Amino acid sequence: MQKTRPKHLDLRVIKFPLPAIVSGLHRISGALLALSIPFVLYALEGSLASAERFEAFKACIGNPLVKLFLLVVLWGFMHHACAGTRFLFLDMHKGVDLKTARLTSWVVMIVSLSLTAAIGAYAW
Repeated sequence: MQKTRPKHLDLRVIKFPLPAIVSGLHRISGALLALSIPFVLYALEGSLASAERFEAFKACIGNPLVKLFLLVVLWGFMHHACAGTRFLFLDMHKGVDLKTARLTSWVVMIVSLSLTAAIGAYAW
């Protein structure tokens, strides 16, 4: 009898549980933060170089696309920090049972999005 097993996994069809989504977003946010380092350092260096470049920097971050990029980077930082804290506790074998793992996944999502919205609203 031959088993009919899939030859590949179709990730668009699989329904992931929330802890798996938080884990995937943690990896994505880490990659986003790593890729944004050169842009953030360039902006910091430019804003500290002279008054003219600081004015140019202020004009640049007035662009809605730049604001959206900075908001996404802010979300990446908030999510990565919240999920990283959750994973530190999981590494210490705290909250590894299913009910607590699901609850802390919800907490990570709610807190990271709330902090992003609050800081984003305050900054702009």
